[in-house]
Amino acid sequence: MTNPDRLSVRAALERFLTTDPQDVGCAEALRLLHVYADLKAAGGDPERRWPGAAAHLRACGPCGEDYEGLLAAVLET
Repeated sequence: MTNPDRLSVRAALERFLTTDPQDVGCAEALRLLHVYADLKAAGGDPERRWPGAAAHLRACGPCGEDYEGLLAAVLET
């Protein structure tokens, strides 16, 4: 294994080991994504209402990007 490969594996392992125990995972976060974004756009606090989804969106790049895109779309309308 080359050095860049080792660093990538190590980074992935560290992310896994430091996962917030409240993290609900991709399926649950995506199930809530539209109401989470709507509440945020309305000035609410979705992080307080769904702390497990908030933990997941902070930790999961793809889900976080989906959320940011959806929030941007909601705010444009």
